Amino acid sequence: MKRFLPLLAAALALAASPFASAQQPAAYPSQPVKWIVPYVAGGGTDNLARALAEAMQPSLGQPLIIDNRPGASTNIGVSVLMQAKPDGYTIMQAENAALLFNEHMFAKLPYKPASDFTYIGTIGRFPVALVVHPDFPAKNVAEFVRYVKANPEKVSYASPGNGSPHHMAMELFKQKAGVNITHVPYKGAAPAMTDVMGGQVPTMMLDLASGLPIIKAGKVRVLAIALPQRASALPDVPTFMEAGFNDVNAYAFHGLIGPAGMPPDAVARINGELHKAMKAPKVAKLFAEFGFEPLPGTPQEFYKLSRAESERWGKIIQAAGVKLD
Repeated sequence: MKRFLPLLAAALALAASPFASAQQPAAYPSQPVKWIVPYVAGGGTDNLARALAEAMQPSLGQPLIIDNRPGASTNIGVSVLMQAKPDGYTIMQAENAALLFNEHMFAKLPYKPASDFTYIGTIGRFPVALVVHPDFPAKNVAEFVRYVKANPEKVSYASPGNGSPHHMAMELFKQKAGVNITHVPYKGAAPAMTDVMGGQVPTMMLDLASGLPIIKAGKVRVLAIALPQRASALPDVPTFMEAGFNDVNAYAFHGLIGPAGMPPDAVARINGELHKAMKAPKVAKLFAEFGFEPLPGTPQEFYKLSRAESERWGKIIQAAGVKLD
């Protein structure tokens, strides 16, 4: 009997230890997930996020709560993300500003995209198109370039704001075409589009998520798409390459990120649910209406693409001399 006493004592001690009584962690996710959108509610990015979140929620088993944090070239949204625990319960829909542009535009950016984010998965891209007011005296890109060169410093263009994909797309086109067009930044796509439709500003680079309805209604005329191939939403509109201007490739690129150090199981779960949601009929219909091109991919592919695009845009931004601080 005596020889069993030490074993009994050891068993009792193990049962009393906190490790023995602790429960296994609940499977992810066990609570709602905050989804930061660094833009105002009602815009193309916000509408896209809400549609995806709604499609993901039933299978994920927890609510995905949209948290709009606009401002400062998406840096306000990023700051909220960076303050969150890297536990998978705070994610952000990021695009060109946070992923590609800001590190080249801000001298003192408080984060490094290469190391301070967990890359969860790509979503896709909004094509960007060169549009003009219907009365503008150019029916194609060649005529547009000739007119601008014949009227130096007299043509201006609108954008949703400094550092936006629309702003940088036009700066890229200006470099390739050798034209001088004055930038007029607005606070959002809606007021910029309103002034182009009204003729106060003659042209802009317009993402199809915001602009497809007014393009189809004839309120602006589209001259070219800034993609390597024609956009499925506007198959009759030529690319810049077809118009004689190579390498004018620009788009609003979207993906999901989290704070650095997210658990791999959380990353894998959200990535998988994101891919399933992108195939949902309601989401696919919204993609088509927005002219949005899905680009599902792994976290590794997302990181590699982001870094390559950041390098490309860094050279463009440096040549354009764009600084935001």
